[in-house]
Amino acid sequence: MKLRLLAAALAASVVLPFGAANAAELEVTHWWTSGGEAAAVAELAKAFDATGNKWVDGAIAGSGGTARPIMVSRITGGDPMGATQFNHGRQAEELVQSGLMRDLTDVATKEHWKDIIKPSSLLDSCTIDGKIYCAPVNIHSWQWLWLSNAAFKTAGVEVPKNWDEFVAAAPALEKAGIVPLAVGGQPWQANGAFGVLMIAIGGKDVYQKVFADKDAEAAAGPEMVKVFKAADDARRLSKGTNVQDWNQATNLVITGKAGGQIMGDWAQGEFQLAGQKAGTDYTCLPGLGVNEVISTGGDAFYFPLLKDEEKSKAQEVLASTLLNPTTQVAFNLKKGSLPVRGDVDLAAANDCMKKGLDILAKGNVVTSTDQMVSADTQKQMEDLFSEFFATPTMTPDAAQKRFVDIIAAAD
Repeated sequence: MKLRLLAAALAASVVLPFGAANAAELEVTHWWTSGGEAAAVAELAKAFDATGNKWVDGAIAGSGGTARPIMVSRITGGDPMGATQFNHGRQAEELVQSGLMRDLTDVATKEHWKDIIKPSSLLDSCTIDGKIYCAPVNIHSWQWLWLSNAAFKTAGVEVPKNWDEFVAAAPALEKAGIVPLAVGGQPWQANGAFGVLMIAIGGKDVYQKVFADKDAEAAAGPEMVKVFKAADDARRLSKGTNVQDWNQATNLVITGKAGGQIMGDWAQGEFQLAGQKAGTDYTCLPGLGVNEVISTGGDAFYFPLLKDEEKSKAQEVLASTLLNPTTQVAFNLKKGSLPVRGDVDLAAANDCMKKGLDILAKGNVVTSTDQMVSADTQKQMEDLFSEFFATPTMTPDAAQKRFVDIIAAAD
């Protein structure tokens, strides 16, 4: 069925009856505050408002690490919002187990989420004790190296095709006054970059053993020694970035002040907002051009239990709207992510999104660390790699030993 026909059918049969009968205002909290992110979230708000309800935007500046404690505090403190963004995985696990979050199983069953959400691991991450507690909205992959074509032209070298060529081109970039690799100061950025290097250099099997099996021996092994050597190279190449936020680092690539950035596909929203074209103004290398995989992390919305009956009904409408095919296309095209529905038409996708879709279709995917380790373990890794990138005197060997200890105690 063509997208417009499918969208029209769902709009007529699902969204309008909900909205017409139960109009309410819902505060929705999230951490999407960059230019590209704001443009994407506006599509969600527009779709929800079209049901007759009202999206009350509760954006929290900073990042997930800044926003999540605020969100959790509000929910546990008796001041819940109507819906809140988390990464689908284990971030809301304790809230669910405490009985503070709404069960969406009825909505999911009615709208056949198990049939349309691909890969199935996304919905599995929303499922606790057989019940579904969140609505996935996208697939975000960390596994990308974004390159400024202009920066490499200025430096007089070819745009790299893989990580080794990128490292080799660094001296020419530095000679031209260009930072080779932009890495912002937020801890999650350093941790994310390490995870990308781990899959590209260490391989999928090592990644799986370390994070899924919590195998400390694998974390201490020779393949991980290579990963920490690559992380040491990344640390050296990122010296002089001098920005904090991820989108500021992306802007260095957009303006040709940095050669590249290891960042998730949400960076595409910033390139798009700047009017840059994939393949012409910038180049994207999935898996750093070494191991072309994508991780199936991303964002989902959870719904705290509310006492207000009308708002509770509006929560159902929002959950339905987020999975509507029209909403999925409009949001993900601007966010730079991939849709969670396997039945939508993304003919308008740019070259980089098409690369991601092709990898997804081949099934060359890995599970995001958010889905395999607890929030506490994730925070420990963020602290380690933030310190590693900020402390040139910390040797790769010392960092690896600390990493092994974290994995050995991981849950």
